[in-house]
Amino acid sequence: MSTVDTRAARSPAAAAFVRRAGAICLWAGLLGAASGVLLAVVPAAVPEERFSYPLAAGAFIAIQLWFFVQHLGLILGQTALWRTGVAGRSRAAWIGHTVGLAGMALLAVTEVIATTAAEDPYPSERTDLLDVLYGVSTLATGLGLVVVGVAVVRAGAWQGAARWLPLALGVWVFIPMTPAIMAGHIPARLSITGWMLLFAALGWTLMKADRDRV
Repeated sequence: MSTVDTRAARSPAAAAFVRRAGAICLWAGLLGAASGVLLAVVPAAVPEERFSYPLAAGAFIAIQLWFFVQHLGLILGQTALWRTGVAGRSRAAWIGHTVGLAGMALLAVTEVIATTAAEDPYPSERTDLLDVLYGVSTLATGLGLVVVGVAVVRAGAWQGAARWLPLALGVWVFIPMTPAIMAGHIPARLSITGWMLLFAALGWTLMKADRDRV
């Protein structure tokens, strides 16, 4: 168990928001991880040359819309992390939070845009654009979280494993997730599942952020 100092979030309203947002982030992370496992094991309904692989178009559209909603839960978690003040008030921390949130917001929107390519071959002009959007949004999220994570470590408001959790969320994007995404469908899904579990851990930490222990 890790001691957490949350002196930065003193007001009852702020603490309540952090707890509620943390709970939503926890469930968004867990359900996102379950979705990743599902996509890794579900029997393929279309050839690998289809962008919607392994799902048929209808199922692909449904899960993409679900991912949009699920990403909103992750955005709440990132926002709650900002509200705790555990990264301090430096300009670097502000930039990190802003870039990380902008990246996740773009990723959420990209999940919806991807529904337009449900029946497209892969690769194609449209899927090339989607690859760019996914890449930019994911890397921006990771970079922002790395900056925030370094600030959290330096500030020292969180102790134990919690102190390193935001940094781990950012580093995971670059190692191992990006290489795994390039390696193929199964490694990609499993690495994303790991990222979602880290978000779930962040949610749990935020839920307990007004207590002495998490």
